[in-house]
Amino acid sequence: MRLGVIGCGKMGSALVEGAIRSGAIAASQVRGFDPYHAAAQAFADASGATIANEISELQADTFLLCTKPQQAAAALAALPAGDALLISVAAGLSTGYLESKVPPGIRVIRCMPNTPALVGKGAAAFCRGSAATDADASIARSLLASVGLAVELPESLMDAVTGLSGSGPAFVYLMIEAMADGGVRSGLPRAEALQLAAQTVLGAATMVLETGLHPGQLKDMVTSPGGTTIAGIAELEKHGARSAFIEAVNAAARRSSELAGA
Repeated sequence: MRLGVIGCGKMGSALVEGAIRSGAIAASQVRGFDPYHAAAQAFADASGATIANEISELQADTFLLCTKPQQAAAALAALPAGDALLISVAAGLSTGYLESKVPPGIRVIRCMPNTPALVGKGAAAFCRGSAATDADASIARSLLASVGLAVELPESLMDAVTGLSGSGPAFVYLMIEAMADGGVRSGLPRAEALQLAAQTVLGAATMVLETGLHPGQLKDMVTSPGGTTIAGIAELEKHGARSAFIEAVNAAARRSSELAGA
């Protein structure tokens, strides 16, 4: 595979560096383009890939589109026609839109990664365009899985993915900040409270993923009768914490749908 990266910012760099670390692709097979030369050079320095002066110079059979949505149309128009795969991480752009902008012969896959991909802990979903093949899906899965979790879903669920895993890190950061504030209020130093809160969230998430147990079961393992944990849970339920998280995901998903139709 020869990979051409269009947009060498944080997400493009994270995906490429992860793919190279995992052995999914060699640095010598990657070439990047960014209109900002400094970004392209930083990408090359970090990944070992080469850079191109124009999109037409990428000479790839797989293209990774990592531009802002408003920059995508011009980038897609510059792609050469021919047998190739486009993997897009441009937020909100449907496969139908992408297919209407690419030259003939280019197949399309749409992805929704999230920012923890930058530290190899991403959660991403992808969907196929009308002509994408099983082999194309395998390429997308390999690239996304190199920096975390990758799942294939119908395109009708991509707004829900945006609301959950796309926006979700911000909800978790808010929770970590609030938990640390609670620790400070109870007397902990700020730095230690933040470390303990973040590590607690990391540990709890790892327990869910590695044990396969339902979060409710894991919660019950910590919650003894008349103890400290049930007192805290009762307070969370009193203030509608569970409902607030549900509505936050739903609101983000609705907004994703609105932006896609804008």
